[in-house]
Amino acid sequence: MADFKKLSESRDLTRIERIGAHSHIRGLGLDSSLEARTSSEGMVGQVSARRAAGVILEMIREGKIAGRALLLAGQPGTGKTAIAMGMAKSLGEETPFAVMSGSELFSLEMSKTEALTQAFRRAIGVRIKEETEIIEGEVVEIIIDRPAAVVASITFSRRRINNLLLFFFRTSLLVTGYGSSGGSSHPPSSSSSVSATKTGKLTLKTTDMETVYELGGKLIEALSKEKVQSGDVIALDKASGKVTKLGRSIGRSRDYDAVGPHTRFVRCPEGELQKRKEVVHCVTLHEIDVINSRTQGFLALFTGDTGEIRAEVREQIDTKVAEWREEGKAEIIPGVLFIDEVHMLDIECFSFLNRALENDMAPILVTATNRGITTIRGTSYRSPHGIPIDFLDRLLIITTQPYTEAELRQILDIRAQEEEVEMSEDAKVLLTKIGVQTSLRYSIHLITAAALACQKRRGRTVEMEDISRAYQLFIDVKRSTQYLMEYQSQYMFNEVPREAEDEGMQP
Repeated sequence: MADFKKLSESRDLTRIERIGAHSHIRGLGLDSSLEARTSSEGMVGQVSARRAAGVILEMIREGKIAGRALLLAGQPGTGKTAIAMGMAKSLGEETPFAVMSGSELFSLEMSKTEALTQAFRRAIGVRIKEETEIIEGEVVEIIIDRPAAVVASITFSRRRINNLLLFFFRTSLLVTGYGSSGGSSHPPSSSSSVSATKTGKLTLKTTDMETVYELGGKLIEALSKEKVQSGDVIALDKASGKVTKLGRSIGRSRDYDAVGPHTRFVRCPEGELQKRKEVVHCVTLHEIDVINSRTQGFLALFTGDTGEIRAEVREQIDTKVAEWREEGKAEIIPGVLFIDEVHMLDIECFSFLNRALENDMAPILVTATNRGITTIRGTSYRSPHGIPIDFLDRLLIITTQPYTEAELRQILDIRAQEEEVEMSEDAKVLLTKIGVQTSLRYSIHLITAAALACQKRRGRTVEMEDISRAYQLFIDVKRSTQYLMEYQSQYMFNEVPREAEDEGMQP
């Protein structure tokens, strides 16, 4: 019983750790007319900012804003990053959305301009179209030929198919016998004679024809991985040998009294078994750069060892992509590059961004900052948001406003639901007041801490005493500052005169 309890606790902890600061964001919360709802898709308040972001979103979808830049400016904790995440969710998976922080550039093992170039190209997608030959049909029978010492041939049944298919792997793929209805298969080629002990036959049919195909070991292994059996509708890629299980044939729906919830019934394909199908691949320019610049090719994307990529490689790739566009084989998808804490960039980075945004294949640049008038990094000049004036002139600026008390309450309700914490009404009122007096981020942090305090006293619902317990254990910025002002003289390296401290700490 104790072991089961430990396992349950470990699972709960793992689940809680996966809840991020913006995991509750599902979109921008806009209706069809781009009007912001009060609370929708995890977004609360910031109606004007969300409406402006929605207009930008539509321009991105129509591809009319490539090379433009946007700035989200506002106080800390006013939802700037949440709006950017909402844009990413609304765009969908096909539109590239690259995220980076301004401070990342100074910790990478490459130049700042190279890091920005790679970030730009990660935010530019290429939709490549190609035609491939596939074989699509319903499986009638699978027959495997094994060594004579074991058994001459075995016809697969539903009960034995999963066990028997696991014996046939690590051999070459051989798919022959593409003929007309009722046509016979050709014998294996001489190149597969070494693995002749592991071959078989696959019978596929459509509503118009039926054909027998000879199988090699690799295709047998692919069939075993997909757990293909008689009655399944499959698609086989001739070029790569990839097997895709489309579902069970409707004609076999009565073979079992009960089926699993994930079982999908499809109709038996019509027409010819062998067809030409258009396949669309969505990749980014950076992925193409890495594949063509490293000896390990595609594996370099997983190792992270991209390094600096030569300009000649990028020029050749851009030329090739341009040819694909003219031939109608590829389509450019301008994505979004989001740079948080943009004030951390220096004057060299801003100069590079000025030029990069003028490129024909530049993505949409979205930046965010919480700074006011401050020094531009790398210079002694002061500017709004720490951004040079010439770069500010390129930006469409969206401002965010502090949340009201009612909006804070709605956000805390959403976060409590996201973290699956049951909280009483009095506890929510107290937590909202703490958020008004301190900050939204601090009050959000108290949710999980109060939930753990509730578990400690074996309670099911977080009460006011749990909130108060967490509030006493973890102090906020204001109380921490006050504590430092009182006990500054007892800290080490206290060489600042007391009068200078008091003047510096005054608001």
